[in-house]
Amino acid sequence: MSGEVLSLLMFAVACGVLLFGFPVAFSLGGTGLAFALIGHSMGVFDMPLLGSLPSRYFGVMSNELYVAIPLFVFMGVMLERARIAEKLLLTMGLLFGKRRAGLGISVVIVGMLLAASTGIVGATVVTMGLLSLPAMQKAGYSPRLSTGVICASGTLGQIIPPSIVLVLLGDILQGAYAEAQRSLGNWAPEPVSVIDLFVGAFIPGMLLVGMYIGWVIIQSFIDPKSAPALVEDKRPEGLLGEVMRALVPPALLIVAVLGSILTGIATPTESAAFGSVGSMILAACYRRLDLAVLRHVMSQTVQISSMVFIILLGASIFSLVFRGLGGDHLVEELLHNMPGGLFGAMLVVMTLMFVMGFFLDFIEIVFVVVPIVGPILLKMDISPVWLGIMIAINLQTSFLTPPFGFALFYLRGVAPPSIKTWDIYRGIVPFVLIQVLALVLLAMFPELATWLPKVLLN
Repeated sequence: MSGEVLSLLMFAVACGVLLFGFPVAFSLGGTGLAFALIGHSMGVFDMPLLGSLPSRYFGVMSNELYVAIPLFVFMGVMLERARIAEKLLLTMGLLFGKRRAGLGISVVIVGMLLAASTGIVGATVVTMGLLSLPAMQKAGYSPRLSTGVICASGTLGQIIPPSIVLVLLGDILQGAYAEAQRSLGNWAPEPVSVIDLFVGAFIPGMLLVGMYIGWVIIQSFIDPKSAPALVEDKRPEGLLGEVMRALVPPALLIVAVLGSILTGIATPTESAAFGSVGSMILAACYRRLDLAVLRHVMSQTVQISSMVFIILLGASIFSLVFRGLGGDHLVEELLHNMPGGLFGAMLVVMTLMFVMGFFLDFIEIVFVVVPIVGPILLKMDISPVWLGIMIAINLQTSFLTPPFGFALFYLRGVAPPSIKTWDIYRGIVPFVLIQVLALVLLAMFPELATWLPKVLLN
């Protein structure tokens, strides 16, 4: 058996092991080591290659960019504990609720704001499920529309910066771009930064928000009973002041964090540190900051960050063995010989990621698939920013697609028994189709991702 065939078998075995529910990091690392031994015994893998792992791990630990991940996680968890989402949902619901589809529009807007301030899908979906789902049921919203809009809005943190996905993709694509340029004989490639992806994601992210709102409005006209207005006779006095008090503080923090990145005042890591301090100040202003809250936020930050980094270490073993077996050459040959050239190659990669999203988390896909296909696709003279945003939007669907869509699980855990699981699954179908449509539009008009970085960063 050749090394290339063995690498494909290794990929299939890793996916099978993951489907059985084994821990991701150990599944990837263990599968890689097992096939390294098998390949060595068959004479198709050079074991000394594993000696490069310590230098890889040291590179991960000394990478300043990765410090932004726990800092952004800390910021998000702290803002969630400060009940920012609760205040936004309650006030936005009163502001838009008197209009048809108003509550649905409020959920999308709050999801957008939380995406730009917290970026944690689980916390956003759970919070909006606890607060807005009962109000939407009381107002007479259909279970499918209400659950679908909550799940979809909760995943906006995957594409709207500051997004952990974009941080991870920025680092991986930077290495992939440099590798692609070196193989083409260009020894001084222009770097691809996280800032490029943050700026490039702005228009596609707002496009998704607009499409979500548009679908809710269209649905309210198709079936007025599915998205009625609130039944209250009048708004409470001082509503505008309440809205400003709920909206302005997190909005200022968002502008400060993202503004400092986009204007070049601070690096993403420095801005993340500023955001973490700002979230504590905000929590203190809302009288939500005490030792117990701080202990909880730090514990959650350690758990989430440890999960990300241990998967990264396990995926490093997997990708190293995959390349050592010659799997990358097989994939490159396959994509280069694909009918349709770049279009065919991108279609295959995007379809593969979309299907894998039904069964795997976005982190596994980022760490396993992107390092393999990234350099190959970037050799075809495409924009790394465009590629990164395409991947990010594609991976966003992994939270919504059954059977392992985490947003569906989060909402199912807090939804009342009157909401059937089938309602949740049917409710997300239009929003998954919207995300696919956004991918198609981005494929047809790459300028949606590349225009703003050229204007602001060049």
